[in-house]
Amino acid sequence: MVDIVTVRDLRKSYGDLRAVDGISFTVKKGEIFGLVGPNGAGKTTTWEILEGLRRAESGDIHVAGIDVRQHRRKLREIIGVQLQATAMFERLTARETLEVFGGMYRQNLPPDRLLKLVNLEEKADDWTEKLSGGQKQRLAVALALVNDPEIVFLDEPTTGLDPQARRSLWDVMAELRTMGKTVMLTTHYMEEAERLCDRVGVMDHGKILALDRPGQLIKDFEQRDAVEFGANGDASAFGTLPGVEEVNVEDGRVTLYTRQLEKTLTAVFELARTRGLNVEDFRVRNASLEDVFLHLTGRRIRE
Repeated sequence: MVDIVTVRDLRKSYGDLRAVDGISFTVKKGEIFGLVGPNGAGKTTTWEILEGLRRAESGDIHVAGIDVRQHRRKLREIIGVQLQATAMFERLTARETLEVFGGMYRQNLPPDRLLKLVNLEEKADDWTEKLSGGQKQRLAVALALVNDPEIVFLDEPTTGLDPQARRSLWDVMAELRTMGKTVMLTTHYMEEAERLCDRVGVMDHGKILALDRPGQLIKDFEQRDAVEFGANGDASAFGTLPGVEEVNVEDGRVTLYTRQLEKTLTAVFELARTRGLNVEDFRVRNASLEDVFLHLTGRRIRE
């Protein structure tokens, strides 16, 4: 596959804050490419520069062969954008909203086709103010597709949605892949990135700390097992147990990373017994993309 997005040494600062600090990456045509990271990592700023909404200080940025820094107006004809917050006319129906937005482009897709794509056919004649949060998000994705773009930018599309609404949007994003669209996704949700993205970059403090297929990022985490449990009292001693290479303690929940699982398990229960600690909700699992994120950034993503 050919590269449809190329970014080289992209930089953007706000005073002393380096929002985007010399990042480089490419995106293949037809793939779902994701950036994950906490608030303030630089994800949205990166997307806004690629969308032509914000100017970069320096760097080479090409989207579908267009030099973004030189031809921002031309770019808008071939991309679709879903922002973190989409303002809609409350007294227009879902269909009318798509008709209004579609009229802003030289080419556009029929509203009924878009409503079917995002599973909103039954809401076509409902005012947008009557739509649920998940339905509004799906309509926002439909609005990003009105001009039949080559590349679709989705910025935190499922934040704040309940699990059912989130998975409904996952189905929409998977359908975009089958249509041959290139999808650029930012997300807080590790499960979302792991399930949907062909490749994902972990971003924090304006830098991309790692970039690869989700499965490869997890494999590069040295295939360590994660041992999780709740513990009362001082949990710091668990980090010194045999086989433990890394430990995370948060809100009374302990996660130990080990490549010597049997030795670590024995030591956990022995320590708990000798110190009178209660170990609850105990489980062992394989490493996940969230474990990779914690390892790289030292902090957990929060909404």
